[in-house]
Amino acid sequence: MAQSNGRAKYYIVMESLRKDMNSGKIKPGDKIPSENELSASFSVSRHTVRKALSILENEGLLEATHGLGTFCTERHRNSKSSKNIAVVTTYISDYIFPRLIQGMDNVLTENGYSIILKNTGNSQKNEAKALEDILTKNVDGIIIEPSKSEIYCRHTHLYELFDKLQIPYIFIQGTYPQMKDRANIIMDDVQGGYLLTKYLLELGHRKIVGIFKIDDSQGTARHKGYIKALTENGVSYDPDLVITFHTEDRAKKPAAMIEQFVKEHRQMDAIVCYNDQIAMEVIQVLKAYDIRVPEDISITGYDNSLISESGYVKLTTVSHPKEKLGEMAAELLLEKINHIPDAESRVPRIVEPELVVRDSCAAKKTTCREMHTSPILFL
Repeated sequence: MAQSNGRAKYYIVMESLRKDMNSGKIKPGDKIPSENELSASFSVSRHTVRKALSILENEGLLEATHGLGTFCTERHRNSKSSKNIAVVTTYISDYIFPRLIQGMDNVLTENGYSIILKNTGNSQKNEAKALEDILTKNVDGIIIEPSKSEIYCRHTHLYELFDKLQIPYIFIQGTYPQMKDRANIIMDDVQGGYLLTKYLLELGHRKIVGIFKIDDSQGTARHKGYIKALTENGVSYDPDLVITFHTEDRAKKPAAMIEQFVKEHRQMDAIVCYNDQIAMEVIQVLKAYDIRVPEDISITGYDNSLISESGYVKLTTVSHPKEKLGEMAAELLLEKINHIPDAESRVPRIVEPELVVRDSCAAKKTTCREMHTSPILFL
């Protein structure tokens, strides 16, 4: 049996059995067909059947008895708290991750919960696998950093299943386009991109390059903030000054494109970078061409990470309260677990960014011609 409407084969088997149990076709105490029979009936492998049965057993709808078979039960999902919270993140090695988890752990440990950690490598395919595995475990809730959150999610059926099981989940640092109404904790990245660009404009820069990741919602939001600041200050948006990249080319494309701009003698006097890591890589490229930061060009990062202060140029950046963000996500999830209505929530859903000014930006050097044509004079 092929996938139907994008749904996995095991899911089709599982939902068919669930439908038969809900309708009374399969009654409490009835023995369900064997793995071989189900495999033949649905034209799927026994491994696929086992995955479907495992999820239904975890819900308490089926019970396997050794030597006898698998039977429909009268039990509902175990109402006793497991005190386990699943956390699904994109990158374990990312510089934001340790503090984010620390914040979650601070709140969850205090409330007697343990963390089950899953890593996706920012792959939606891996995220689906992680969620499928979580379905086979007994967890009280899930905190999810979505993978490539700006791309349409193709495994929403798994989230629908968590909804059916009444297992609450919280998105952090982005949501999928078709799931914007789900509970989430995010930074106001539009405002973050706006603050950085506005600061550079106030320093007199006009040829401002923007580097943005376009397969996650943080990158597209920062890009919007960049455009907003330019527009408000009467500077035309120039797509030729914008470098976009995806997860797969993040390690090479941003730095390579800046090097190409340098070789082409592209006019640029400032660069807004997607994050601190990209900013430091850009600075290294410029240094190789004897372009000084901030004397010749201003650079901004994003996240206020440890690396923003570790280079020979200290980065102007935007604060990312990593630990606080993790704490807020954990607090909101606990509210969901305890059935506290949204109207009574004490947890703000959006974190406001703050500009952190350091040494990587300077006022634009004004030429004699500019001094006669511009109403602003930097001394």
